[in-house]
Amino acid sequence: MMAGGERAMAALIEPHIPALRRFAWALLRDRTAADDLVQDCLERAISSWHFRRHEADAKAWLFAILHNLFRMGRRSASRRGHALPLDEQGDEGLQVADPTADQAAEHRLIWRDTLIALEALPEDQRVVLLLVGVEDFSYDAAAQLTGVPVGTVMSRLSRGRERLRRLIAGDSTVDLARPPLRRVK
Repeated sequence: MMAGGERAMAALIEPHIPALRRFAWALLRDRTAADDLVQDCLERAISSWHFRRHEADAKAWLFAILHNLFRMGRRSASRRGHALPLDEQGDEGLQVADPTADQAAEHRLIWRDTLIALEALPEDQRVVLLLVGVEDFSYDAAAQLTGVPVGTVMSRLSRGRERLRRLIAGDSTVDLARPPLRRVK
């Protein structure tokens, strides 16, 4: 039997688990690793529940925990030299209402190409694009989650959207090794 405080905690956390899984999968592109990341996030959230500011948004707090765990995992993986495989079967988020077989195949190809292009974005742009574009966080909330100023979020979002558009369109001038830099006078 759950106590009242545990019920309240579960009521605040549970509605956000699907969005946490979607965000983790988009970051990692590996279902098992994403589920592990969400599990670690939920364990951290439950064990640190008493540190949470009660007036703060639980969703933003959970996403901040997940993002920080992701970044820590990336740092340790880069020290180990571990590479994450690109999942070619990544169409589980696609939902189309009664398409014909040809339309479904086309939608899967578009979805796959979009995910591949998203994966090609620099991590800072991809994270902001996912937070604002997919998870519907405000610029302010995304800035707090990532620990950067709002202007930086807006800049990363703009550059990420433009680069994503160019990658999806097949623009061969997009340099995948480096994000484009602009000269500022």
